[in-house]
Formats: sequence, structure tokens, C-alpha cells
Amino acid sequence: MHDFEKRMIAAQLCELRAAENDKGSPIIAGYAAVFSTRSDLLGGFFVEEIAPGAFDDVMDQDVRGLFNHDPNYLLGRSKTGTLRLSLDSRGLAYEISPPDTQTIRDLVLTPLSRGDMSGSSFGFRVAPGGDTWREEDGVAIRTIYRLESLRDVGPVSFPAYPDAASAQRSLDVWKQAKGEGLHLSAITEKRSRERFLDLINAPLGKP
Repeated sequence: MHDFEKRMIAAQLCELRAAENDKGSPIIAGYAAVFSTRSDLLGGFFVEEIAPGAFDDVMDQDVRGLFNHDPNYLLGRSKTGTLRLSLDSRGLAYEISPPDTQTIRDLVLTPLSRGDMSGSSFGFRVAPGGDTWREEDGVAIRTIYRLESLRDVGPVSFPAYPDAASAQRSLDVWKQAKGEGLHLSAITEKRSRERFLDLINAPLGKP
């Protein structure tokens, strides 16, 4: 699992919606990732952005809905339909139909309903060659174009310090190539732009 990274998005990107029917559980909904938006400084050494199309290869994977990335708090699963993922022009959206248990009501649903918790997060692994690096104003910027694996999505109570070991290795390779005078072009930028145009012309919530 050490190759998996985690990213958290704060500021009202996770909410509790009304039950689909009188007997149904409330729906946890949010965005796990937002396209073309730069993160804060991660790990003290780089800024990150996710390109449209980055999730195209992982939408059919069996993804878990977890609270705080903790497998002990399983909220849903895409294989069973209790977790539903979709792509739109904004990013990767999710809806979770959580289990009706006292633990989940106390730890997740009540804080969401009170507005005490509003952040979303996702665990992922970047595909080989799926990211590029560049430098702007002395800051290293990582753009993720393609994921190999999407492990989990869901609400989080605190922004976790990002697992940046894999990112650090990728950055080190880029720095070495830069130091040797090699040019690493973002060969998937055209694909990313085309994917964004597809998304903004698609119906909301449709891939």
C-alpha cells in the first residue's frame, strides 16, 4: 500500500443529502477530485493538479467508500452499487448509500448534517508515466494525467498529510532529467484538453 497516495479536498465538497425515499438512508455526496485546480503546497515541496481524463481508466474498478480512508469504516462499494462514481466537467463526483448503523450515524452522518465535516478525499496510484513535472516561479508543479488505480473515496474529518513518497520519487526523476539537460514533454496534454471538451459537452454526471 505504500505506493498509494491520498489527497484531501476541503471547503464544502462533501454533504449529506436527503434520503431517496422515506425508508432509505441519507446519501453522502461530494467531489473526490476537482480538475485543473492547483492544490496547496504538498509535502513542503510541490503543487499538484489533476487533468481531465485522469480517471478514465479507473472508473470500472471496484472502489470502496471509506471514512477517513479507514477500511474499518466501510460506507459503500462500487461493485455492489452502494458507491456510485461519475465524471463531469468539474471533476470526480461520488454518491454513497451508507449502512444504517449506529457507528456510522455517530461518526459520519451526524457531523455531516451539522456541517462539522465537509472535506472529501481519495486514495490512488498514478500510472507509470501518468504524471509530468514543470517549474513555475521556483515551485515544482505536478500534473496527473492518468491513474493506474483508484482505491477509495469518501468523507474525511481532517486533511491528512499527503502520502508523498511516490510523488517524491517521480519528482526526483524529473529533477535528474532536468539536471542532465533532457526535455520531458507533457505528451498527454492534448488528450487532456480533448477530454475536457468531451466532459463539458456531456450531460451532468455522465462520463
